[in-house]
Amino acid sequence: MAGAAGRKGTITHRTSVRASRPARARVHSGEEETARLSRLAVDLSRHYAGKLEVVPQVPIRGLSDFSYLYTPGVAQVSREIAKDPDLSFELTGRWNTIGIVTDGSRVLGLGNIGPRAALPVMEGKALLFKYLGGVNAYPLPIQVNSGEELVETVRHLEPAVGGINLEDIASPKCFEVLETLQKSLTIPVWHDDQLGTAAATVAGLLNALELTGRTVKDARMVILGAGAANVATARLIRALKADMGALTVLDHKGILHSNREDMDEMMLHNRWKYDLALSTNEAGRKGGLDVALEGADVLIAASTPDPNTVKPEWVESMAPHPVVFALANPVPEIWPQVAHKAGAAIVATGRSDFPNQLNNSLVFPPVFRGILDARAKGMPDEVVLVAAKELAKGASLRGLTPDHIVPTMEEEAVFPKMAAAVAVKAEELGLARVKRTRAEYEEHAVQMMARPRRLAEVLMKSGLIAPVKVDPRKERG
Repeated sequence: MAGAAGRKGTITHRTSVRASRPARARVHSGEEETARLSRLAVDLSRHYAGKLEVVPQVPIRGLSDFSYLYTPGVAQVSREIAKDPDLSFELTGRWNTIGIVTDGSRVLGLGNIGPRAALPVMEGKALLFKYLGGVNAYPLPIQVNSGEELVETVRHLEPAVGGINLEDIASPKCFEVLETLQKSLTIPVWHDDQLGTAAATVAGLLNALELTGRTVKDARMVILGAGAANVATARLIRALKADMGALTVLDHKGILHSNREDMDEMMLHNRWKYDLALSTNEAGRKGGLDVALEGADVLIAASTPDPNTVKPEWVESMAPHPVVFALANPVPEIWPQVAHKAGAAIVATGRSDFPNQLNNSLVFPPVFRGILDARAKGMPDEVVLVAAKELAKGASLRGLTPDHIVPTMEEEAVFPKMAAAVAVKAEELGLARVKRTRAEYEEHAVQMMARPRRLAEVLMKSGLIAPVKVDPRKERG
């Protein structure tokens, strides 16, 4: 591989990476804003007593309509499905319904708080699925004591839903649960903390590499953190034909390498991290992040929410014009302006108040929209990678710049295209139960994604959704 300085001493691409600095980037801890939003969340939760309700989607003119909406007419619908189980995707709402399943073992930054305390988060996720993707999602925190129990419970849910979104499950249990369910169910299973975050990260990575004159195959990358998101990110990077030997991965003990003293423990209890220790770091680097970053082109961090995790002098030691993704929430591993001052050409975080937010909310609504529209039987990594590439491509609609490497949620035209790309890929892989053109998938996604917003507007205007006492967009302090 050519030397970093020699290869990228002069950068020529459509937009200079030195052009603009994030206008919104500022030094703050986020503590005051987090406290304000926390108070508001509790107040609104108490006021509304939940974020969702079930609303009929069929006309009901009177009780007589239930003679065919329910009994006796509904019995024939059941007979048809008994003869052909796949008709459940046509004759019921199963085709547009998913379960959001968690055991509450690793919720946000809260840790193992259990299924009951996880419910508010799952409700919020369900609201995002509906509002952004037009998907009917039911929050299902479940009380289990092991990954095996979790798997068995989800298996029993299969007849009720068209897909499963796993959420907030501790690592490495989440890897085993996802793999087992993907192999045993005939509906798509997705773990958003792994696949959604990884897809958003890879989308940003592809565009950041393009802007800085690099490719996946020649860039030396460092991944800080070996949890759910980064293990999946490494897997997608491998699928992009990256040089895994040039990749360096670190966990809380330092750089992974084949001679670490805890290799036997990893082999027994975390085979996913064990695989990374064997397949990465061909140079045999040992030590901490300071060692790993020397001469590196890219840092992808999803680790400790502390702005001192990545020190500016370590960024200075990287190759010219490096890429820094500091994705911890609520506080990144290094503040964007600090990373820029240390020489970073492109910086991304997981926060919306800085440019280049890499967040799974960019991914899971359109992915599930497309995968459900195809009535898919599964969701392998090939589908995830297509979603990442389409998201990366979508940034070009507004213009690819150092401060715009992925679309924002306001760039709505991107997401039906992602849904269509996912659906078409499911067809190509032989996983789809229906056949449509890409244009048909995209048009259907446009309609399905627009419906919840129109519905919310009507309900708010009519007063059926009561107004909030305080506008969270205006209230301060």
